[in-house]
Formats: sequence, C-alpha cells, structure tokens
Amino acid sequence: MSGQASKAGQFRELHRPGNPLVLFNVWDAGSTKAVIAGGARAIATSSWSVAHANGFTDGEQLPLSLAIENLRRIASVTELPITVDLEGGYGESTQAVASCIALAIDAGAVGCNLEDSVPADGRLRGAEEQALRIACARRIAADAGVPFFINARSDVFLQRSAAQHDERMVADALERAHRYADAGADGLFTPGLVDIRLIGRLAAASRVPINIMTQEDTPPLVALAEAGVARVSHGPGPYLAAMSALEAAARAASGSIVGSG
Repeated sequence: MSGQASKAGQFRELHRPGNPLVLFNVWDAGSTKAVIAGGARAIATSSWSVAHANGFTDGEQLPLSLAIENLRRIASVTELPITVDLEGGYGESTQAVASCIALAIDAGAVGCNLEDSVPADGRLRGAEEQALRIACARRIAADAGVPFFINARSDVFLQRSAAQHDERMVADALERAHRYADAGADGLFTPGLVDIRLIGRLAAASRVPINIMTQEDTPPLVALAEAGVARVSHGPGPYLAAMSALEAAARAASGSIVGSG
C-alpha cells in the first residue's frame, strides 16, 4: 500500500464505537503542530475555523484553492492521518464534488466531511441527491487507490433547536445514513444532536460509525462512549478558545502599556 493508503487504513481503524476517536479540530499548520504536541492520533480541520482564520465566513466562502493550499501546508508538518472539512463539496454538480475530492486526496487527505445541506441557505438536500454526490466521491477515491473515509454529515438536527429533537428526526437521520452508506459513506456526522438518549438510538441502529460534535450542552465523553459513539469532534471550539485567549492577552498587554505611562 502507498503511504497515503496506509494512513487511510489507520484512520479507519480509529473509529471504534465505545472508544471514540477525539478530534481537536485545527485550522492551519501552526495549530496542527500544537494539537500534535497535545497527543493527537489524527488531524481534522474545521471549515468554520479555516474560513474565519483567513478572513472569510463559513459556507464555502473560503475559495477552494485556498482551502486546498491550507490542507497542503497542514500535510507538510505531520505524518498523522488528516481528514478535511469540505463542507458540501464546493459545487452543485457531482462533477464539482469529484474535482473537490480529487484535489483533497492529491493534497494529502485520507478522509473528509461532506454535508447534506446547501451552503447558501442551510436547507437539506434530498437524500437521493446527496447519495449520488457521495457515490461520486467514492468513485474518485477508488480511482485514486485510497480507502478514503467519507464522513457523511447530515444536518437534520440543525434544522430545529435541541429542545425539538425527537424520534422522528432520528428516523430521518437513520434513513439518510442507510442511503449514504449504500452510496459509499463510512461514517455519519450529526452536528447539533446533544440528547444522549437519541444519540444512543442513532448509534445502535446506524450501519456506520457515529460522529458527534461537542458544544456547550453535549454530554461528557464517557457518556458518549457508553452510548456507542465512535468519533467526537470539537469543531470551531478550539479556534474560538485560542482567539479568546489571544484577545485576553492583548487586552492585558495593552493595559500594562497604558498603566506604565
């Protein structure tokens, strides 16, 4: 196997229900080095963080060329497996998705997030349409000879507040998960879901590993593990914490200068 294919296999094996892979999401080469020093087993980017670090908003406003160049820089400083957040695949056509996946593989990624909402307005794509996009991504990865991990992000639970999440939404997410798995997805990512009972239902019935994103009211890691979660992402949290610390340090430094006058 090539080095990249070997890393892809290594990354796949890290997804173990009950012993989740924890990904502390990065946004550039510098943050990648810091996360590696913290003991990371794999590297994951956050599209929100990458976009904001470069002066853009999320939702595919960051040019794809810049996202790929950023990915190359990250790959240049680590031998760990890298999964890249590609949002919706940067385009409405399956050809655009194919091009996006090919570029990511060429830049060193062994996996990606591919979401089923439309960047412009957040509405959900039809499950059949999204399955076609995933199938296209799988073909490109197969042609490249890399067992690329396609983490199918479903935004079902972002359509309503956490208080409104219910069994019907779990059923919708599971129907999508089954369609996406048939198309070649390797995992299901459900940001917004925080109810541990519903998380357990989803993990128990899904044919692919479940990825949960942390937020303020997310259950603790031990509870997520007991519910069968296989991957836990921190999303934009690390970037926001880093920028908050930077702002606090800048305020303190400015205050010391004024005070010394």
